[in-house]
Amino acid sequence: MNSIHADKPAETVPRSAAPARPPNLLDYDLPALSAYFMELGAAGFRAQQVLHWVHRRGVLEFDEMTNLGKELRSRLRETVCLEPPVPAEVREAEDGVRKWRVSLSDGAVVETVLIPGPARTTLCLSTQAGCPLRCDFCATGRQGFTRNLSVGEIIGQFWLVLRELDAFGRVPGPISNVVMMGMGEPLLNLDAVLSVISLLRDDCFYGLARRRVTLSTAGVVPGIRRLAADRNPLRSCALAVSLHAARNELRDRLVPLNRSYPLERLIPACRDYAQARAGDSVTFEYTMLDGVNDSPRDAREVAELLHGLPAKINLIPFNSFPGAAYRRSPPAVLESFQRVLQRRGYQTTLRRTRGDSIAAACGQLTVASMRREQETIHA
Repeated sequence: MNSIHADKPAETVPRSAAPARPPNLLDYDLPALSAYFMELGAAGFRAQQVLHWVHRRGVLEFDEMTNLGKELRSRLRETVCLEPPVPAEVREAEDGVRKWRVSLSDGAVVETVLIPGPARTTLCLSTQAGCPLRCDFCATGRQGFTRNLSVGEIIGQFWLVLRELDAFGRVPGPISNVVMMGMGEPLLNLDAVLSVISLLRDDCFYGLARRRVTLSTAGVVPGIRRLAADRNPLRSCALAVSLHAARNELRDRLVPLNRSYPLERLIPACRDYAQARAGDSVTFEYTMLDGVNDSPRDAREVAELLHGLPAKINLIPFNSFPGAAYRRSPPAVLESFQRVLQRRGYQTTLRRTRGDSIAAACGQLTVASMRREQETIHA
């Protein structure tokens, strides 16, 4: 692995001691910024112009936004700011995966991962600092929860990676897919996440197709139902559900959220979502844990649970982390599990593990793991 650059993250400052911060325009989607501009007495269409400069051109200085009048540019300089998150460190694995450690304005830290490939390049975004769900096999859940991220802190991850790739102004850009599968549970921060999706999807900004933006949830049923009811096309995306077990007693242990939203509530919500999306498939993610959820019985139970639901199944080899109580299922077990599901007619893929040498694979994102890597490297 290579350390490309590293800076000391900002120290946490007590909020009571910090001066009031001006509004950060990265926290606004198009409708919100249009309303804000009209409150300022400016035309609402100026919002699209500003956001085009920021998200299509990568410009943060108001004086460079030459299609805005001088008076408006001066007023914006005095009243608002454009401040993306700061990349404190980035590491690159031997397989080309890159992981950014991103510092936020209050000292919180998140991680975002770029996964290049021959057919597509995917960026994995974090939506919360830490995660409140405490899934037993996930390093992020064990880290604990700090707070939700703002719109600007989420879309800012995309923005800063484009800047690091020197990719603004290139259409199409180098990032073909976005998955909200980093730190946090997106459906527990849904207002901000929907605004981010609208910016990613809008042709005036990043222009990603609906199927190229995926939101992953551990099963927050009210959020799934809200997504199903939302008719704004710019906030529509693909849905992935972290399943990991097909019976409640096991899923209660692996995914504690299941105690609030058990399978008998989760699966009907997924069926209703698929129906509302004209039969779109829902992807079900299933982390394979040796001797825990990887038996032929488990595979049959998954097939029966999802019967009649337009579903794709993504089998994920467990990615270990310090203190983990689980092991990855052996290759022969993974392949046998996949064959059971394929014989039942399910499109079932086996995810290739990438980025695990820098703790960037699925379930490994945690600030603590990055600190341990630094200590090992500099020992």
